[in-house]
Amino acid sequence: MYKKEIEILKKKNRFRKRKIYNNVIDFASNDYLGLAGNAEILDKTYNALKGEEYGAKASQLVNGYTKYHKKLEEYLCEINEYKAGIVVGSGFLANMSLFESLARKGDLVILDEEYHASGIVGTKLTQAEVRYFKHNDLEDLVYKLADSIHFNRVFVAVEGIYSMRGDLVKEEILQYLAAKKKVITIIDEAHSVGVVGDKLMGVVDLYKIPTVNTIKIGTLGKALGSYGAYILASKEIISFLENRAKGIIYSTALSNFDTMYAYFALKYIHNNLDELKKEIDKRKKLIKSDSLIYVKEYENDIILKSEELQKEGFLVGAIRPPTVKKSLFRITARISQDIEKLKEVIEWIEKN
Repeated sequence: MYKKEIEILKKKNRFRKRKIYNNVIDFASNDYLGLAGNAEILDKTYNALKGEEYGAKASQLVNGYTKYHKKLEEYLCEINEYKAGIVVGSGFLANMSLFESLARKGDLVILDEEYHASGIVGTKLTQAEVRYFKHNDLEDLVYKLADSIHFNRVFVAVEGIYSMRGDLVKEEILQYLAAKKKVITIIDEAHSVGVVGDKLMGVVDLYKIPTVNTIKIGTLGKALGSYGAYILASKEIISFLENRAKGIIYSTALSNFDTMYAYFALKYIHNNLDELKKEIDKRKKLIKSDSLIYVKEYENDIILKSEELQKEGFLVGAIRPPTVKKSLFRITARISQDIEKLKEVIEWIEKN
């Protein structure tokens, strides 16, 4: 039924297939701090749930919400200085739920043109007017907001660190939005939590952005090494999401295990801040980036070249259109991997 379409993808060199990788040094994963395999966090999670139900049950509004979800949400609010929060199944689901439920007819939604696909898909489910501003361009954002007075509610969505570029949202953009009382700023911190900020809690932490009129999306994966996501906002917004966000109402709540693993990962970050920041800074300096993401565009057959890298013992991200405009190598400078090996793989890419 889809044979022709698959053949077209292959001809365009856009065909994808899942693979299991063995015996390679992993610089493709978003497990920035190496916490996905942390034995201390695993032991604490196991002991906390011993004798308790650890799997998933039902929707949060049926009986899937437990004391463990509440514990994590309260800690997230405390360390991020937000009034309320809710744990959800994934970052994709968080973005979908936000845009689908909050933005209505008569509202305006403006996204950075590099915003994650989950947000773009989410906006297609709303009757609000949707616009895009040039990546990290305050002047263009101001222009796109010029007639915002004519809309009921106004949302502007940015990422803390843009996953396919590795650059941070500009502080001037967030400070400008913070001064606009009518604007609700959505900040997707999936790739910035665990990487920047005094408490390693992302750009809101780094730039000291007031949390009033902001919605923060964070992942329990990536730097936290677990699975799932969370949304932090005002009590009013979180309550509205509980009542209207289809992705929250009609999906199974996150398992207790994933929830508590994330909780103890956050505790681990808090208890090891100085050492973690030291290792992060070493890698940022090496890759000459404000994040732990190194990006190098590549014009030729990037899949062939990535296979050569695997033979050298390295696994890196080989990202192709339509995910990005031009094919690129994407390396995550994970602090759990030897820094000398990081130097080696970057030198190989630069030479080839």
